[in-house]
Amino acid sequence: MSDLRSSPLVLRPGTAAPAVPGRILILGSGYLAGHIAARLTRLGAETVLSSRRAPVLPESRGVRWKQIDVTSGPQVAALMDAVEPDAVVAVHGPSDITWCESHPEEAYATHHGGARNIAAALDGRPVLLVSTDNVFSGEDESYGESAQTFPVNAYGRAKLAAERELLDTSSALVLRVSLVYGWEDRGPRPNFLTSVVRSLMRKEQLRIPDDHWNTPVHVEDVAAWATTLMSSGRTGTLHLGGPRRIGRVDWARHIAEQLGVDPMLIVPTPRIGTAYACRPRNACLHSEVAAQLPELQHHRPADVLETTHALIS
Repeated sequence: MSDLRSSPLVLRPGTAAPAVPGRILILGSGYLAGHIAARLTRLGAETVLSSRRAPVLPESRGVRWKQIDVTSGPQVAALMDAVEPDAVVAVHGPSDITWCESHPEEAYATHHGGARNIAAALDGRPVLLVSTDNVFSGEDESYGESAQTFPVNAYGRAKLAAERELLDTSSALVLRVSLVYGWEDRGPRPNFLTSVVRSLMRKEQLRIPDDHWNTPVHVEDVAAWATTLMSSGRTGTLHLGGPRRIGRVDWARHIAEQLGVDPMLIVPTPRIGTAYACRPRNACLHSEVAAQLPELQHHRPADVLETTHALIS
């Protein structure tokens, strides 16, 4: 994958978007998609989730769902014609980075192929793609929008290819997010916070990488940014990371302290040889432009330690 800078954030000419577009099609139905759908629904939007399998998370209850294989161009085109959305959110494809590393062709076909099919069916509609910090090498401590992309794993390569497909339509906003967390008591693969809490409550020893850093962002902050930005008329690339850069070991020990369990259950270990081996050392994001965007002034990301305390208590 070649080394490229991101598309600058711009305002679409002649944009006069409403506060919330009337009908939103979300490609994907997982944890983040469910939270975005729930927030849009609360704001009065008519929201439709779509995915291969029906959503199982409580956030998706009551939201209309349609089955779709995003790798099928005819299916995506037919869905777009049937729903006739005012805007589209793309949260499709596998997000398990370790799985993607073991299944690179499938990951690429879903993320890139799906984005290509979405782009072909948009017909000028605005689209927001949720992307990742894994499009960067991880050699720097944190990455802003002007940083050069250079993915070092299959997930990052697939997501970067999806970004380019949609940005080429000139109607896309790519929202790259850092590690998303929150309480997730259902679903096949709980996020880091929930997984650590569950293991520690069972007094299980956890091997956590001591050479891996993130800028974790709460799922509700991602949903707030996504729903706000959809009607902003902006295109290009924007980053959303939490205000604190933190290592996984320090975060896990903080969770242990909040639970009142022995922090010695957290065993620091190199990420090589673990499920984190394919992840960039620094999966961290910051924004060079978000503070200047008026629509985001009331949506400052929460601190991960403060939110962790609130979620556990």
